[in-house]
Amino acid sequence: MTIQYPHTIENCTGEKIIFHGIQQEPDGDKVLVENFVSPGHGPLMHTHFLQDEALTVIKGKLGYQIPGQAAQYVGEGESVIFKRGVPHRFWNAGEDILTCKGWIKPANTIVFFLSAIYAAQNKSGNSQPEKFDSAYLLTRYASEYDILGIPAFVRKTIIPITYLLGKLLGKYKHFKDAPAPVTR
Repeated sequence: MTIQYPHTIENCTGEKIIFHGIQQEPDGDKVLVENFVSPGHGPLMHTHFLQDEALTVIKGKLGYQIPGQAAQYVGEGESVIFKRGVPHRFWNAGEDILTCKGWIKPANTIVFFLSAIYAAQNKSGNSQPEKFDSAYLLTRYASEYDILGIPAFVRKTIIPITYLLGKLLGKYKHFKDAPAPVTR
C-alpha cells in the first residue's frame, strides 16, 4: 500500500490529521503530523508500544493524561512527548479547535492504522469504529498498539471472537493490501 503525502484523514467525531510526510533521520524515520481536534474530543487511552509521539500546541489548549496521574494541560507554544510503551490520552481542553503539530517516531504502520480506524469510525457514524474493522485492526496490529479505553473483557474476549467471525464471513477483503505489523 502506497500513501501519498500530504495525506489527510478525518473522522465523524471532529478529529482531523494531516500526515505531512516522512522525515528520514539517522536513528529511524518519523512521520510529521498536524492535527485538529474539536472541543472535548480526542483519542481514547491508548499505547504505542514501538513509537514515541510529540505534540506542540499551535492554537488552543491540550489536556492529556497518563494512567494513575492527574490530568495535565499545555497551551500554545508548549509541547508534550509520549514515550513508547506509556499509555496516554489527549483531548481538546479548550472551546475552539485545537491545532497541534508534531511527529511519531518511528513511523511504522501509524498512517495506515489511523487511516483505517478513522474510516471505521466514519463507517459506524460514531466514535466506536465499525466492529469487524476494529477487531481486525486491533488483532493484526496488537504488537504495535493497544486501546486501553476498551474494557478488558471486550479486548480479550469479544474482539478475538469478532475477528474470527469476520474472517469466516470474509469481512476483511478491503484490507488485502494492509501493511505487515511490526513486531517487538
